[in-house]
Amino acid sequence: MPIIEITKDNFEEKVLRAENKVLLDFWASWCGPCKMIAPYVEQVAEEYPHITVGKIDVDTQQALALEFG
Repeated sequence: MPIIEITKDNFEEKVLRAENKVLLDFWASWCGPCKMIAPYVEQVAEEYPHITVGKIDVDTQQALALEFG
């Protein structure tokens, strides 16, 4: 299953109303650890199609990042 870009506009639909489990990756393009873990997040998305995998860019989705710390 492809990784979904999560924004404040689709958060409720894609995360809160999801019928299956959801894995969210809060990331930033400048973050070294984020880059290191990215292949594993992609692997989860490929190997577990029953899990919704979403990525939240903390630079563009600051409100969501702040809400979840």
